[in-house]
Amino acid sequence: MLAADEQDWQRRAAQGDRAAFAWLVQQHQTAVFNVAYRLLGNRRDAEDAAQEAFLRAFRNMARFDSQRPFRPWIKRITTNLCLNRLEAQRVRPAITEADVGNTDNPANLDEWAHHNPTPEQRMLAQEQAGDIRAAILQLPPHYRAVIELRHFQELSYEEMAVVLERPLSSVKSDLFRARKKLGDLLQQT
Repeated sequence: MLAADEQDWQRRAAQGDRAAFAWLVQQHQTAVFNVAYRLLGNRRDAEDAAQEAFLRAFRNMARFDSQRPFRPWIKRITTNLCLNRLEAQRVRPAITEADVGNTDNPANLDEWAHHNPTPEQRMLAQEQAGDIRAAILQLPPHYRAVIELRHFQELSYEEMAVVLERPLSSVKSDLFRARKKLGDLLQQT
């Protein structure tokens, strides 16, 4: 169920209220950036894509159904925009050491994240996160998208199908294949 206050902001934004749309941007900018960053692989491209996604959303806000949640809609716009950019480039993004260690929301893949890790544990976690980030960036864009949406954005399979505009069975199949390929890539490191 959509919170009444967010629904009000969405309704006002759909009616052209720029302040209301700015509030929506503020609420969702981190999630949008994270989607773009994980798909594109570097901060500058992710920032550009996030900005463009919000611009596209703003231009199409009058057609947005304010009874539905904004987050899946803006994530779908972001995902499609990033996939289109990757398709146009037809190259895999290069990952730099600065990109691996400089995320606003690095992958939390270790159980010890909930207590004070030792310096050695922190270093190991950073290395593992870097290895995972590098392996994810080696995946084809549509596999990157399903990994991002399921494991980093924690969407359900049904939500992923909506965001990707693909049948549920295709999403499940892509996620299975993406995980297998990711596992193979991680075993090589």
